[in-house]
Amino acid sequence: MLRLEARATASPAMRYVSPLIAIVLTLVTGAALFALLGKDPGEGLRLFLLSPLKDLYGISELLLKATPLMLCALGLAIGFRANVWNIGAEGQFLLGAVGASGVALYFQDSDSALVLPAMVLAGAAAGAGWAAIPAWLRTRYEASEILVSLMLVYIAQLFVSWLVFGPWKDPQGFNFPQSAMFGDHALLPPLIEGTRLHVGLLFALSALVAGHVLMNRSYLGFRLQVAGEAPAAARYAGFSRARAVWIGLLAGGATAGLAGMGEVAGPLGQLTDKVGSGYGFAAIIVAFVGRLHAVGIALASLLMALLYIGGEQVQQYMNLPNSIALVFQGLLLFFLLGADVLIHYRLRLGRRTG
Repeated sequence: MLRLEARATASPAMRYVSPLIAIVLTLVTGAALFALLGKDPGEGLRLFLLSPLKDLYGISELLLKATPLMLCALGLAIGFRANVWNIGAEGQFLLGAVGASGVALYFQDSDSALVLPAMVLAGAAAGAGWAAIPAWLRTRYEASEILVSLMLVYIAQLFVSWLVFGPWKDPQGFNFPQSAMFGDHALLPPLIEGTRLHVGLLFALSALVAGHVLMNRSYLGFRLQVAGEAPAAARYAGFSRARAVWIGLLAGGATAGLAGMGEVAGPLGQLTDKVGSGYGFAAIIVAFVGRLHAVGIALASLLMALLYIGGEQVQQYMNLPNSIALVFQGLLLFFLLGADVLIHYRLRLGRRTG
């Protein structure tokens, strides 16, 4: 009989092995799911995991999808380390897209080289500003940042819809809910000619390096980690809880806003009501699969991007709904939470003694 036995101390090895266990269990369950749907499991997994990587264009699409996930997950990880639970990165992503679009549309007739940097600043500031609402309510009124940041997602979605159906609707857009196309000066330049991959990937990689230094090599990162792992010790040492809340939420909002800017100034080239693709929610899974570490987040972002593109491949070639990608994401989170039990417990055979 299998039973769980508490470990004397948390297992450092299992912190890194449990995501691998979760990935394997997700693939096994996914294969069983294909079989239940009457599809070839081997073909399904091949389309999910290998087909997106068959050529340079496919790899560029993988990196394109991974870019906003890296940015959103990095900002969330900074907050999560301090026990600041920002669940609203999706809303901050949308506000970042709105802020950058506002600059692009206002300077639509300008060919200044300063437009793109202004969009970067506007996107990050808009995302951070949206995250400042739950930070202020948390520090001023002890309101749960989980609930507030989550509810603000739906307000952000309605705000974007109002803009593209109303004042920002392109009069030449055949009545589609979208803004006018941005000018060339407001688009991120491509990294590889002939693909959609843009320099936003360099922003994300630079942010990962900066995030790693902040979280692992700075006094501020140490204080945030202490605030998350030992709140009593943090209070005794004089570390401000309010400051940790502000830093955690503003960092998450700024990086999510930058990701939103990259989406409208990259593959979309305009603001639409479809700009939110669930990157903010998927980034929560990415942050935990990556163990709140910059390198882990980079690898988990690639995995999650593979699930996104694999879902599109399965839809196209196996006539299954694209939502199967969401099923795989849910399975990954479910098994990760289950495997994390092994960090504090070990499996034993036999009856409990004593």
